[in-house]
Amino acid sequence: MGPPEPRQLFEEIYLAHYPAVSGYIARRTDSPDDTADVISETFTTAWRRLADIPSGEEAKLWLYGVARRILANHYRAESRRSALAVRLRADLTHWAHSVVERETDAAREAFARLSDDDRELLSLVGWEGLNTAEIAKVLGCSGGAARLRLHRARKRLAAELAAADLDLNRYGSRAVALAKESS
Repeated sequence: MGPPEPRQLFEEIYLAHYPAVSGYIARRTDSPDDTADVISETFTTAWRRLADIPSGEEAKLWLYGVARRILANHYRAESRRSALAVRLRADLTHWAHSVVERETDAAREAFARLSDDDRELLSLVGWEGLNTAEIAKVLGCSGGAARLRLHRARKRLAAELAAADLDLNRYGSRAVALAKESS
């Protein structure tokens, strides 16, 4: 009878040392997902390097060494991800406050400068999601009159946005066209 075949040898090593290796890893990780990932990678390495695994109790120590290196790689990667996340959060916070707030405030101010009727029309479309036929019913006018009023209100809003020196491309090509129409 010759040496065991690779699959049988791996199964023997796995069954003999899984409890010890999984406990070793679980005590050194913060989440069950991380534990499962490191265990999986440890035994994948064992399968790939089956010929390098010593026999007997030395196999457990070899697996601990593999798990230790995989954990070190895991911690380095986690540290890089955390540092990147912190840097991105800082960049996004800076960008959000400097650009978006200014534009949002300017857009609100432009909207506030419109007449009550224009704000109501635009609110019925933007916030309530009504189409011109539904707006006509709410306002008690014909569909054509509702379309014309809405067009004029959009045109006035585009002009206010343009006057606030905002990038109208952020509001769509229609806003750009309406601003050009009103100037």
